[in-house]
Amino acid sequence: MYAEDALVPLSALQHFVVCPRQCALIHLEQAWVESALTAEGRAAHERVDKAGVAARDGVRRATGVPLRSFALGLVGRADVVEFHPAPSGGPAVPFPVEHKRGRPKRGDEDRVQLCAQALCLEEILGRPVPAGALFYGERRRRTDVMFDDTLRRRTIEVAAAVHALFETGVTPPPPDVAPCKACSLLPICRPDAVRRPTRGGGGAVAAWVARRLADPDPKEDADP
Repeated sequence: MYAEDALVPLSALQHFVVCPRQCALIHLEQAWVESALTAEGRAAHERVDKAGVAARDGVRRATGVPLRSFALGLVGRADVVEFHPAPSGGPAVPFPVEHKRGRPKRGDEDRVQLCAQALCLEEILGRPVPAGALFYGERRRRTDVMFDDTLRRRTIEVAAAVHALFETGVTPPPPDVAPCKACSLLPICRPDAVRRPTRGGGGAVAAWVARRLADPDPKEDADP
């Protein structure tokens, strides 16, 4: 069991799976560089980050749900947790939904982050969380995720690896092969690989964020 002051952010698991160095830069060195992609992700989360509860068609939907797990040493928020009626008539079944920009990724970083939310909910509520979903802004539809034994083991291993990274306090060197092309931290991580930005780039990102925040909430379309 972890103490309160030893809990690490849920988002660190997603960053670690993508790149341990990225995780360390963000969470150990507090480094961040805004880009159009990170701005889009932030805008999507701001729409569901405020705490609230609503119900429709028998499903209760809570947004901005605080989460923590002392067993795994995690703390954070779930974008959305739906509570679906149980077929047997027992307690409602929690169903976390994480909002992401873009489209489904080749790696399992998003699935690990979502599974970590499920493990937190199981610890808090004391009931099984068998599945959840990832809602991708580009597709505007859900991708269902089953929390099977393989994904659960993977998530627990990643949580332990993140804690080990935090305990060392050392930022890993850049890997030989890394997903750097779309990483907003590239200017910090590998400044020699970045061209000088054109004038007005920051203003363009700010204007883009303002436009996105002015848009109405996107409607989710469930997979057929």
